[in-house]
Amino acid sequence: MTSKDLLSRAAELMPGGVSSPVRAFKAVGGVPPFIASASGCTMTDVDGNTYIDYIGSWGPMILGHTHPDVTAALEAAVRKGTSFGAPSPLEAEMAQEIVDRVPSVEMVRFVNSGTEATMSAIRLARAATKRDVILKFAGGYHGHADSFLIQAGSGVATFGAPDSPGVTPGAAKDTRVARFDDLESVRTILEQDKGHVAAIIVEPVPGNMGVTRFDDGFLPGLRALCDEHGALLIFDEVMTGFRVHRGCASSLFGVTPDLSTFGKVIGGGLPVGAYGGRADLMRMISPSGPVYQAGTLSGNPLAMTAGLATLRGLTENVYAQLETQSAKLQAGLEDALREAVVTGVVQRVGSMLTLFFHDGPVRNFDDAKACDHDRFAAFFGGMLERGVHLPPSGYEAWFVSAAHDDTAINKTVSAAREVLRGL
Repeated sequence: MTSKDLLSRAAELMPGGVSSPVRAFKAVGGVPPFIASASGCTMTDVDGNTYIDYIGSWGPMILGHTHPDVTAALEAAVRKGTSFGAPSPLEAEMAQEIVDRVPSVEMVRFVNSGTEATMSAIRLARAATKRDVILKFAGGYHGHADSFLIQAGSGVATFGAPDSPGVTPGAAKDTRVARFDDLESVRTILEQDKGHVAAIIVEPVPGNMGVTRFDDGFLPGLRALCDEHGALLIFDEVMTGFRVHRGCASSLFGVTPDLSTFGKVIGGGLPVGAYGGRADLMRMISPSGPVYQAGTLSGNPLAMTAGLATLRGLTENVYAQLETQSAKLQAGLEDALREAVVTGVVQRVGSMLTLFFHDGPVRNFDDAKACDHDRFAAFFGGMLERGVHLPPSGYEAWFVSAAHDDTAINKTVSAAREVLRGL
């Protein structure tokens, strides 16, 4: 069956024919390719088309698809059992790997997804502080738990309004929304809700409004404001964890959060999540403490195996290679924009980047919304026709893997030059 046939069939069985909304191509138009296989930095669809892949399963495939070390480890693990519902040595090994790499993390709890990790972290923060309010940022995505699907009201310090049907006003009332890269908006909320804010949760490198720029003092400023007001600082590193730096974004920027959430890379392409931080906080989690959280498949041996193989493959040399190739891609795209006289900016942190069709830096969600998303849709379609599969939304990060060699980068830049000249 073709991708078009499969989409028609799937749409009768699944909402929109997909398991996650962005895959439906609503933001860019057209029929999403149904992927049959992947290897290295490429994916091949059921129609026989091969693409250079900058989705990378939305971040986990940092070593590339079907990396031989990861594949071999998984093949061996499958023969030992796919799930135990009991402790396994792999969980402790993965926990040790995370604790060794991330200075702010002393203990870890594994879950099954990034959404589970973030919702568990805010439950813990509320229990630890005996406060109810959570502060997030407009455009920041922390999974689909009710508390996070909130948009800003009229003014930075107003109560949030539900951003999805099914989210109740009760869930929204304890969430506040500030403006990213704007410490004064955060300070205003903390003053107006003095003594009620349990935690600030932030993506230290936003990826779901695109890779945004921010002032060097922003993250340290959040740390200082949390200390001043007795709130916890939570870094949502589901996307950035072990991608932008060996010790995650907290090490890259030198800011110590109280709690961190992880996913993606630590599962090597299998479903996984985790949250961790200071030992005194984590010991509040059941069975050590009173804050309940559980999961049948948490610490699944296959996810732990793939994650361990991935983390152990991320040597300093691999991080250096990722930086080199990502910088080449950024420079090539910037050159292509200039040559085509097309207004745009490429913003990057490590192996995450976004090409925005915008006339200046994109620093927050308002800037991201002001970008020319129709132009991005045209750019996306042209790149797909030329064998380059980008994330199908102008609000997303592109992910470079260790498998993106010079040939792949050069082909991508060449395709971008052709497409941009026609926009």
